[in-house]
Amino acid sequence: MSRPSGPPFKVSAVQEAMGLWALGFLGIIAAFLIAGGTSVPKLVATVGFLYLPLIPMRWRDEDYRDYGLTLRAWKEDVRLFLVMSAIVGPLFFAGFAGFVQVVPHLPPALAHHLTPIIGEGHFQPRLPPRFGEWVIDQLFVVALPEEFFYRGYLQARLRDAWPQGRVVLGARLGRAFWVTALLFALGHLAIFQTWRLAVFFPALLFGWMRERTGTIVGCSLFHAACNLYVRFLEVSFFGGP
Repeated sequence: MSRPSGPPFKVSAVQEAMGLWALGFLGIIAAFLIAGGTSVPKLVATVGFLYLPLIPMRWRDEDYRDYGLTLRAWKEDVRLFLVMSAIVGPLFFAGFAGFVQVVPHLPPALAHHLTPIIGEGHFQPRLPPRFGEWVIDQLFVVALPEEFFYRGYLQARLRDAWPQGRVVLGARLGRAFWVTALLFALGHLAIFQTWRLAVFFPALLFGWMRERTGTIVGCSLFHAACNLYVRFLEVSFFGGP
């Protein structure tokens, strides 16, 4: 059996991680500029997040399990997902409801940088149309690929370079944790929507969950739930499709 050939040139863990992030980021920008308004940029992002890390992984004879895509801690992952959802859900609802009341009073130029929806909102619970499809899409097309790339691969490789950190509620958080959250937020600027920078804050929770359990299962579930919850609140406050 042939052994892995190794990389064609020597790179550090930081250079490898940042290089793949930049490659993925530029690929999404190109797809958006060429085919914005279609599903092509989303497809490019999904494929890139799942397959770009395979290049260096094959050099090192690694697989997805080495970067957190494993069910070895599924009970803890599910338990942590439920606890986080129970804590964050009500807090986010209160914050969202307050934000809805404030936005109409902001200067329009500022408001358009903070949210994609501006107007008077009143809460009336309702699910988005074709909600079942949204669940599948957010879990397997959005959350899982993003969590594998960012929390699974990127955070782990940066941690290889920067292993120091402080233990916070059972998870060691250091420079790799903060840089990964920042790159996750900056990556969302690939489609030129400044309000997407707000994902920096849930990224901190996703990264903490990754470090707490050692897998990306719990943070993937929570990531998908957050996206679905935001969509539910948008529809419930503002109606529409």
